[in-house]
Amino acid sequence: MRINTAVRHLREGGKNVVRNGWMSFASISAIAISLFILGVFLLLTLNVNYLTQQIEQQVEIRVYLEVKTPEDQVTSLQNEISAISNVSKVKFVSKEEGLEYLRGKLGDGKQLLEGFEGENNPLNDSFTVEVTEPREVAAVAKQIESLNNGKPTKPIYRVSYGQGTVETMFKVTSIVRNVGLVIVAGLALTAMFLISNTIKITIVARRREISIMKLVGATNSFIRWPFFIEGALLGIIGSAIPVGLLLYGYWEMMRAIQLDLNLLLVQLLPFEAISLKTAGLLLGIGILIGIWGSTLSVRKFLKV
Repeated sequence: MRINTAVRHLREGGKNVVRNGWMSFASISAIAISLFILGVFLLLTLNVNYLTQQIEQQVEIRVYLEVKTPEDQVTSLQNEISAISNVSKVKFVSKEEGLEYLRGKLGDGKQLLEGFEGENNPLNDSFTVEVTEPREVAAVAKQIESLNNGKPTKPIYRVSYGQGTVETMFKVTSIVRNVGLVIVAGLALTAMFLISNTIKITIVARRREISIMKLVGATNSFIRWPFFIEGALLGIIGSAIPVGLLLYGYWEMMRAIQLDLNLLLVQLLPFEAISLKTAGLLLGIGILIGIWGSTLSVRKFLKV
C-alpha cells in the first residue's frame, strides 16, 4: 500500500467516526460500558486471587513459649520441632522482633504500637514453623503440642495455626478462584458479542455507501481499509474510557482503604502491577473487537 493511499484511509477512517456521530457514539458507549463491567470483575478476580495467595502463604504454625523459658530448653525444642516430618523451616522470633514485625506490617499505622517497648511488650517469644504442605498444618501442630508431654517444665505456652478456619479457607479459595475465572470468561464473551453486534449495526446502516463505492469500481481492499481503521478507532476510544475510569478509581480506592487493610495484615495488588495488565487487556480487547466487527460487517456488502 502506497503512503498516499494509507494516509487517505487513515483520514477517511477518522472522518467516518466523526461523520457518523450518533452511531459512533452508540458503538463507543457499548464498548465502554461492556469493558467497564468486565474490568471491574477482572480487578476483583485478580485481587481475590492475590489475597488468597497471601493467605495461603501465611499458613504457618506459631509456637508461643512460656515466659522465661531457659535458653538451652529453647534450643532443644527447636531441634525437636525441626525433626518432625513435613516441617520445612523453624525460626525463633523474640518478642522484640515480633513487635518490629507488627510495626512493619502496619506501615503508617505503626504509631498504634507506641509505648509497648521493653517491659511493656505483651508478646511472647515464639517459633514460626513452616510446613512443606499447608494442608498438613493441623497434623504438625498436634505433634508440636505433644512435645510438652513428659517435661517437668513445659516450654510451650500455646500452639496456633488458625484451627477450624484453615481447612475451610482452602475450600473457599479454590471455589473463589474457579468462580472468578468463569465470571470473567463469561463477561469477556458477552462483551465481545455485544460490541461486535453494535458495530455491525453501525456498518449495516451505511450499506448504501458501500454499494455505491463498489459500483463505481472501488476494490474490496480500498473499501475495507477505512472501515477497518474506523473500527480500530472506535475500539481505542471505547476502551480508553473504562481503562481511565478503572485505574483512577483503583488508585483512589487504594489510598482510601490501604491503611485499614494493613491493620488486617493483607494487601491489594500494587497499582504498578495491575495497571499495565488491565490497560493492555482492555485496550487489546476493544481494538480487536472493533476491527473484527467492522471487517465481518463490511464483508457482507462487498458482493454487489
